[in-house]
Order: sequence, then structure tokens, then C-alpha cells
Amino acid sequence: MSKYVKNLVADHIRRKLEGVNDALLVNVIGLGSGPSSKLRAELRAKNINLLVVKNSLASRAVSGTPLAPMFEDVTGSTAICWGASDIVSLAKEITKLLKDANYKEMQARGGVMEGARLSADQVADVAKWPSREEQIAILVGQILGPGARLASQLCGPGGALASQIKQKGEGEDAEAEGAPAAEGIPAAADAPAAEGTAG
Repeated sequence: MSKYVKNLVADHIRRKLEGVNDALLVNVIGLGSGPSSKLRAELRAKNINLLVVKNSLASRAVSGTPLAPMFEDVTGSTAICWGASDIVSLAKEITKLLKDANYKEMQARGGVMEGARLSADQVADVAKWPSREEQIAILVGQILGPGARLASQLCGPGGALASQIKQKGEGEDAEAEGAPAAEGIPAAADAPAAEGTAG
């Protein structure tokens, strides 16, 4: 391959990876055309890109970027995976595919996260972390938890007090309805006819 062509390929890789800060490397050598097409379709459905590259050209393309450490001590051809919502989600998806019998030839080769190189074992460890969505859910729960407890603590005694006041009021109403007539005031049925009124 001439130097001109190598530069063209490196420029193409650089453009594809522009703005990418985290990525993983996998070995897909040995996958047949059928499994390879199926793998790419599965990854596309999860917003994950896969690009097979020659390491020397990819290393040149990402030189000076956060992805540069990914190609240290890596030889031969490999495939770069990037995308998903974050590096943890990406690691989860790739690790899950590595366990799929349809892709038994596929192997993890490491990657890079926030400028630090990851080994294949570290990729498996990252896959066990909570994803961005899971972290947000945990954070929201932690934020809302104290508020819900405070509301419960404020509403609980208030509700109990209102219930007691209502019960007290109902008790007084019941006593008023069953109370005898006041002393010295005869009931209407027992009152004598007014004087001078004909019978």
C-alpha cells in the first residue's frame, strides 16, 4: 500500500472517530460472512459502530487523541467498537455478545476509557458497573428519597391530628343530639295551654 493510500485510509478513520473519546477493541477474525453481517446488524440496532482496521493505520489516525492509548502493544488487524450511551453500556453489550455461541470466534482486546487504556479483563469489569441510565435512576432515587420521607413525616402527624379533631367533633355532635332539655324549660309537648285560650 502506497504512502498516499495509507494517508487516505488514516484520514478516513480519523473522520469516523472524530469526537469519540471511549472505545473498545475486539477481534472478529474468523467470523464468517453470515455471523459478521448479523453481528453488525445487532450492533447497529443498539447504536454501536464497528470498524475493522489495520492497527498501524488506526494508531496513526488517532495519534494525539484520547483514543491513542488503545493501540499500545496491539498488532495485526482488529475492530474498533464505539457508540451506545456510554462506555459502560458499550462494554455491557460487547461482553454479552462475547458470550453468544454465534460469535464464539470474537474476542475482546481491550479499549480506552477517558484516555486510559483498558485490558480485556478490565473491559469485563467495566461491564459490571451501572450504566449512565442506571446511575441517573440511582441518583434520582437518592434525591427524591429524603423529600418523600420528609413529606411523609409532615403529613403523618397532620393527618393523625385532623382525624382526632374530626372524631372529637363527631363525639360532641352525638352528645348534643342525645342531651335532655335544659332545666326549667319544659319540652314543647308538656307546655300548658296559654291562659285565655279556648279549649
